[in-house]
Amino acid sequence: MLDDSEFVNLRNRFRKDAEFLMQGVSAGDRNEKSQEEKDVKPLPRINRHSVFWIGMSAGLTYYFDFFQVIMENNDIKSWWFNVGVTLLLICLTLAAFCIVYLEWFRGIKHYDQEYPAVAPVTTAAFIAASISFNIALWPVWSFITPVILFTQFMGVVMAISMLG
Repeated sequence: MLDDSEFVNLRNRFRKDAEFLMQGVSAGDRNEKSQEEKDVKPLPRINRHSVFWIGMSAGLTYYFDFFQVIMENNDIKSWWFNVGVTLLLICLTLAAFCIVYLEWFRGIKHYDQEYPAVAPVTTAAFIAASISFNIALWPVWSFITPVILFTQFMGVVMAISMLG
């Protein structure tokens, strides 16, 4: 067993560490901005990052004749493609619900607090949609399919982020 003096030393060491940690937390609280202060100055909607992804998406759409291939190519696995379209529509509907209805009409900025299930459902539907699209379009573009779809996804996300 430990001697009483060792217990005292241990207790004093923990007390000093706790005081040091508490001072660091209180100083950090004063320096942090409140949520309201962060909401006052929004980030710019149009930036180089957004323009890059939208430009790349438009370029790939043109270069690979994206829409023409999707409409006319017989190699596309239609069942997987239809599942992907359905799941993508679910994602876009939930995004429109959050951006248009909740944020624009009702003025709710933090809709993830009032509707906590929206983000996980949208994420799961999007992951399933991306897998479905990759399976459906693999016979057309082979190994470049994930790159094309990811670039299209980023272009759409950046375009939507400019709305809300």
